[in-house]
Amino acid sequence: MDKVILHCDLNNFYASVEQLSHPELDGLPIAVCGDPEARHGIVLAKNMKAKAAGVATGEPIWAAKRKCPGIVFLPPHYDEYVRISKQVFSIYTEFTDRVESFGLDECWLDVTESTSLLGSGKEIADRIRETVKTRTGLTISVGVSFTKVLAKLGSDLKKPDATVLLPRESYMDTIGDMPPSSLIMIGRSAAAKLEALGIRTIRRLAEADRGMLRSRFGVIGEKMSDAARGEGDDEVAFYYAVRVPKSVSHGTTTPRDMTSDEDARAVVYALSELVAARLRRHDLVAGGVALTLRRADLTTASKQCLLPADTCSASDIAEGALGLLSSMHSFPAPLRALSVAATRLSESSVRQMSLFDDGVSREEVLEKCVDEIRGKYGFNALRRGVLIGDKLTEGLHGDDGFLPFKR
Repeated sequence: MDKVILHCDLNNFYASVEQLSHPELDGLPIAVCGDPEARHGIVLAKNMKAKAAGVATGEPIWAAKRKCPGIVFLPPHYDEYVRISKQVFSIYTEFTDRVESFGLDECWLDVTESTSLLGSGKEIADRIRETVKTRTGLTISVGVSFTKVLAKLGSDLKKPDATVLLPRESYMDTIGDMPPSSLIMIGRSAAAKLEALGIRTIRRLAEADRGMLRSRFGVIGEKMSDAARGEGDDEVAFYYAVRVPKSVSHGTTTPRDMTSDEDARAVVYALSELVAARLRRHDLVAGGVALTLRRADLTTASKQCLLPADTCSASDIAEGALGLLSSMHSFPAPLRALSVAATRLSESSVRQMSLFDDGVSREEVLEKCVDEIRGKYGFNALRRGVLIGDKLTEGLHGDDGFLPFKR
């Protein structure tokens, strides 16, 4: 028997939350964007009015203004987005315990076991939509299908506030002529390669020889075939299951370009402190580190490495990241942005230690004490010497949990 999988997508989430907070702006085009003075001047989200005027997510503020002179720009309020996201996800768990997050505003639900009590997939989807709308004032679009990929595509087909069914017996009638890039796993590069092979529709992808796809794309070729054919065993995770994330990262675009080793060192240490604090907060350790940089010409590069031992120390993470940076970039060529990620995560209770490690290092014990002090008195109660007086990292710790009396 086919599974009944829903994909729920909060419509224009950031912009919709802001609109609830600003009823006086009802009916006006709205865009949520960062601070232009800090060079985060791009559109993060927009409402339907702005979308109808051609405003696109990710474009510069000036371009959005040119397309839509009457647009209202609002700053993001991430704490509020997280709060409302949790409220909505709590609603989802009233219908099933299989709720798998795909960001703050999207998730999959497996309601197969709920249909005997709550009705068909469509009936459940419609009840969820009405419940979310009544309790939060927000709308969602829901795709109902038998795989996660097709459910996700279904939720994209009709917005806002809609339910779309893609059943096994007729899903190809609805999506067969759509381009392969409509499927979540197929990006522009893969789509271009498929087009070079004459595969321009989902139907053609489903008909393509599986062996040929594997020879051209590797394992991902088989996954693309499965997605188009509606095959594969899609598991939706339990909402309350403890899952170790694949990575923990933090990045920033600096107020001015980094032009020296000293600039970059301060930023890397500031980011590493954020990453390490999150690891400790969730009792995780990292076995690797990754660094992503963006140059002034907007080109990017990434590299990763293993650490000598599993750690949640900011110093260990920072030194690993700085080693990567030295192999990737030479100053004074300017850098615009950096991101540090802790990878190969595991629970701290099952950490792998180096031959000469005695378990939890002195550095980690010290940093946990620092966490406690910052949690009570704020981040600036204790600062690393490398960060004192550094203008590039000012304000970077404003949303990391190191706020006075936040706990």
